[in-house]
Amino acid sequence: MFGKTFLSQVVERSATTDVDRRKLLTMAGIAGAGASAAVLGSAGAAVAAPAATGGIDDGAILNFALNLEYLEAEFYLRAATGQGLPDSYTTGTCERGAVHGGHAVPFKTRAIKNYAREIATDEKDHVAFLRKALGNAKVSRPAIDFKASFTAAATAAGVIKAGQTFDPFASETNFLLGAFLFEDVGVTAYKGAAPLISSKTYLDAAAGILAVEAYHAGIIRSTLYAEGYLDPSIYGVVDKLSNARDLLDGPGDDDQGIGNRAYANLVPTDGNSIAFSRTPGAVLDIVYLNLSGKPVSKGGFYPKGVNGTIRVSA
Repeated sequence: MFGKTFLSQVVERSATTDVDRRKLLTMAGIAGAGASAAVLGSAGAAVAAPAATGGIDDGAILNFALNLEYLEAEFYLRAATGQGLPDSYTTGTCERGAVHGGHAVPFKTRAIKNYAREIATDEKDHVAFLRKALGNAKVSRPAIDFKASFTAAATAAGVIKAGQTFDPFASETNFLLGAFLFEDVGVTAYKGAAPLISSKTYLDAAAGILAVEAYHAGIIRSTLYAEGYLDPSIYGVVDKLSNARDLLDGPGDDDQGIGNRAYANLVPTDGNSIAFSRTPGAVLDIVYLNLSGKPVSKGGFYPKGVNGTIRVSA
């Protein structure tokens, strides 16, 4: 009896969603008839359940992704519409945080404005999808900062000097540079998380979101490349932001800029033309703007940290 009680407590602490909990109970051999029946659909067919992988269950991974989607959705929605996510899209477990900074971008190019609107809609839909998939286990939106964080990132990258500010919402070029800082991180984050996902259903969904994020990154990189033909200094700024991400995410030199007027590098890949990936910890080092070389649990774009189980940087 003591052994089963202990295992049950471990499962309760380890599983993020009800499905995770039932699967772990079944694996531990302590699921009762009620729990066993609960993993069956109304027709008696088994429901695909996410299992624990390396101490991290699928629910934790989806919540980690949801934190990133909150960030992107709030950024693009503010840029495109001047407003963020509806309150009904921001509730959940953990403390809900406010969003600091951000406003409508004074777009001059209709095409770029349309890009922003489409991407904003996609990111809002990603938030809604992940929240629905997680059910009652979904985390609320964490506190997000778009003001001090972008200035800190631009200063660390050498894009601006100490004492200056960088507002990604001030112009469409600034908006594209701010989007560049996010988009490649999103692509590499989903690719890095894919091997950790047990459920084929969740993996398929994650692959679909990764593809959309890659489309977004392609749009931003291509548009910046075209802008560079009018103002070649943009290529240098992009390189600085790329180098900053490389510095933040630990050893290695994977991150890539967009090229220059002599050649294009719109698709960042390895020698086999395969996109590279980042671990959740490396992703957090970037969004926390962590240059300490030590694990941290907050900072940068998330002044109070992300919500959920996965919240400490590499």
